Amino acid sequence: MKLNLVTNGVQKNITGHGAGYVAVNGERHQRAIVVTPEALCTEWAAGGFDELVESDFEYLLELKPEVVLLGTGERQRFVHPRLHRALTAAGIGIECMTTPAACRTFNVLAAEDRRVVAALLMR
Repeated sequence: MKLNLVTNGVQKNITGHGAGYVAVNGERHQRAIVVTPEALCTEWAAGGFDELVESDFEYLLELKPEVVLLGTGERQRFVHPRLHRALTAAGIGIECMTTPAACRTFNVLAAEDRRVVAALLMR
């Protein structure tokens, strides 16, 4: 039996990733992005991992996710807890992982209709 995924064209899926880029619904992005199943934000954390501030995470809180997947580039790094304190206080999980791992995890959780946000850094 041949199975085909049928979508309404609205859901955002991560369709590719590589050194310094992530593709969402076929469109390549080389700067930090935030992806939800419904939306894409290309204006987030422009400075990269070392310049993350609390307001970057407050923006994620406004999206009301169950979990935030923070893709930290090619290597897994962990942010200081003070940066994501608002998320933690609201009962929202945050998982730090490499950006490729965050991309794969996002697609699985989004397919399960979970309220997931992927905040993806390229560097």
